[in-house]
Amino acid sequence: MTIELEITPDLAERIDALAARAGVSRSQIIQDALEKGHSITWQERFVEKVKAAIEAADRGEFACNAEIDRVLNKYRPD
Repeated sequence: MTIELEITPDLAERIDALAARAGVSRSQIIQDALEKGHSITWQERFVEKVKAAIEAADRGEFACNAEIDRVLNKYRPD
């Protein structure tokens, strides 16, 4: 199904930039916004956080074993 939609040039630029950063099509960005309620702003922030976390991990800034164990055991019965 094809839908024609008029959007501002600024929004079109944001969608294109987000699609490029996330490695998906602009249609996928818009579909996510419509189906899941993830605004363009939410998606931009999500991609930024993921990229920042990957960069931190690449620098070796990651959770220590004790932190990982704490998370893994958080919901395990005693």
